[in-house]
Amino acid sequence: MNRRNFLRTTTLASTAVMFPAMAPPVAHAEAGSGEAWRVFDVTTRVEILKPAGVTRVWIPTPLLDDTPFQKTLGNKFDAEGGSARLEKDPHYGAGMVAAEWPGGVKPVLVHTARFATRNISVDTTLPRDFQPDSPEVLERYVQSTEHARTDGAVKELSDSIVKGARTDVQKAHLVYEWIVENTYRDGKVKGCGNGDIDFMVENKLWGGKCADLNALFVALMRAQRVPARDVYGIRVADSQLGYKSLGKSGDITKAQHCRAEFYSAKHGWVPVDPADVRKVILEEAGGKQPDDPMVLAARKRLFGSWEMNWVGLNYANDVALPGSTRGRIGFLMYPQSETAEGRLDSLDPDHFKYTITSKEIVLAA
Repeated sequence: MNRRNFLRTTTLASTAVMFPAMAPPVAHAEAGSGEAWRVFDVTTRVEILKPAGVTRVWIPTPLLDDTPFQKTLGNKFDAEGGSARLEKDPHYGAGMVAAEWPGGVKPVLVHTARFATRNISVDTTLPRDFQPDSPEVLERYVQSTEHARTDGAVKELSDSIVKGARTDVQKAHLVYEWIVENTYRDGKVKGCGNGDIDFMVENKLWGGKCADLNALFVALMRAQRVPARDVYGIRVADSQLGYKSLGKSGDITKAQHCRAEFYSAKHGWVPVDPADVRKVILEEAGGKQPDDPMVLAARKRLFGSWEMNWVGLNYANDVALPGSTRGRIGFLMYPQSETAEGRLDSLDPDHFKYTITSKEIVLAA
C-alpha cells in the first residue's frame, strides 16, 4: 500500500474515492511462507433510517500497514448527498471511512475493501528472522487502557499465573492456558462483549466473548510489560479446517471477531486466540467436551497460529471518532453512527441499519 497516497486521500471530501488501484497481490506465496494468498472483497452498506440534523457514519477499514498475514489492496466508497473521506486514528493508526450528511438528506454509505490474506503460523520453539518494531510502538502496547489497567487486581492475577516463567513465550503460554481453563464463552453476551477487564477481574466474572476473553489475555500480558494487543476484525469465509463455528461467509453482518497478539523478543508478533477455543467448546456440533480431539487440536493450533478466513481491521482502543460529539468508543470493530439525537447502537444492525457481505475474488495470474 502507498502510505503517501493514503495521507493525501484523507483530505478529500468526495462521494467516491478509490485508492490505490485494486491490483492483485503476488500470485503465489512468498518464499518460505508455505501459504498462498486469498483475495476478498468486503462490502458494508449503512443506511440511517431516522436521521436527525447532521448525521455521521464511520466504517473501519482493513489494517493500513501490510503484515505477514494480510495486505490491503484498496478501498472505495460512496456517500451520495454527503461527503466522505479516509481518516486515520493518530494514536493506533486505525483506518476508517468517515462520512457526513446535512439535515434533510437520506444518509447511505457504501464501502468496499479489497484485501489479501494468508494463514500464519509462528513456531515459538525456534527463533526466527523478523523486522523488530520500534521501542515507541512496543511501549504503546504495554500501556493501560480505560477498561483494562495493568496494575492492581490485574497485575496480581497476572503475577500468580506466570509465576516461575522466565521468557515472554513462557508467560504468554501460561496466560493462554489459564484463560482456556478458567473462562467460558457466554452466549448471552451481546455482540463480542465490551472488553471491561477491570470489572471482570475485580469481580472474578470469567464469562464473555472474544472482546472480553482475548482482551483479558492482552491485559494480563501487558501487566508483565510484555507488549500485547487486541486485533479487531471480522470473519470473511468458512473455515477450511473443519470448524463450523470459526467461519462465516456471504452475509457477515454479525461475524465480528477480535483476536490477539503478543510480542516476543525472538519471534516478533505472535498470534493467539484463546477465545476461539472456548467458542469451539460451546458451539461446535452442539458443544464439545474440553478433552474432545477437535478442542485439543484448536487449543494447540491457536497459540501461535491463525487461519486467515478473517480480516484484521485495527488495534485501536479508546477511539475518538473524527468529528464525533459523543465521546470515545472502547474499540472500533462495528460501523458507528450518530445523529443530532445521539449515537446509534452499533450492535443493532437491523435498526441502525447496516449489512456486511464478503466475497472471495479469483484474480487472473
